[in-house]
Amino acid sequence: MSATRSILLVIAFTLASRITAHYHSSTSSPSQQAEWRPARATYYAAADPRDAVGGACGYGDLDKSGYGKATAGLSTALFERGQICGACFEVRCVEDLRWCIPGTSIIVTATNFCAPNYGFPADGGGRCNPPNAHFVLPIEAFEKIAIWKASNMPIQYRRIMCRKEGGMRFAIDGAGIFLSVLITNVAGAGDIVAVKIKGSRTGWLPMGRNWGQNWHINADLRNQPLSFEVTSSDGTTLTSYSVASQNWNFGQTFIGKQFNS
Repeated sequence: MSATRSILLVIAFTLASRITAHYHSSTSSPSQQAEWRPARATYYAAADPRDAVGGACGYGDLDKSGYGKATAGLSTALFERGQICGACFEVRCVEDLRWCIPGTSIIVTATNFCAPNYGFPADGGGRCNPPNAHFVLPIEAFEKIAIWKASNMPIQYRRIMCRKEGGMRFAIDGAGIFLSVLITNVAGAGDIVAVKIKGSRTGWLPMGRNWGQNWHINADLRNQPLSFEVTSSDGTTLTSYSVASQNWNFGQTFIGKQFNS
């Protein structure tokens, strides 16, 4: 084998190794691992009151909660009885060149539920009926990927990691020994599957899911600093110690640690 041929083989092997290494590294991130799946999307107008009442996830005013218009209501097939609240999705318009805005996608957080309408079949007006995968978007988000006249659009979506600014927020409500905590601004997987709370005079106490991302417990935790242990759907657990000071009150919101994104 000539010296020139040997050099060429070495160069070819090196390039192939670099290409393979690049391919594997590019598919290791969570956003790349999720497959694009088919669904449909509609929108609601700005005057719609659904965001003002907090939606099925209980986040309250979405602008004040930090979610803004980058949100979505999900059909029964996607909503998972509220566990999906807080998860993030990338959505893009497909198939219809008349209405799609090419090369665009949006990232939205699941904040609401699109209730089924069993007065119509799933393929004839019951857009959010099982087994349909359906997103209801604010018109401001919808118009970033499609022209509003499209109305009911075929889309693709995929689950991605959430990126949030600042720490998780714990909004405490209730009365007496009933304690309710709304957890918002969750990065990483975004949705929460388990929560524990601890006072300075207690061990770790499991909280129950009330609805959406509202968690509750019956325990006298007054006049104690409060710590929280939060587990997201990917199995990651994060502990925020003494988030609320000893003199906390109902109606206050406190900021804890944050998941990696």
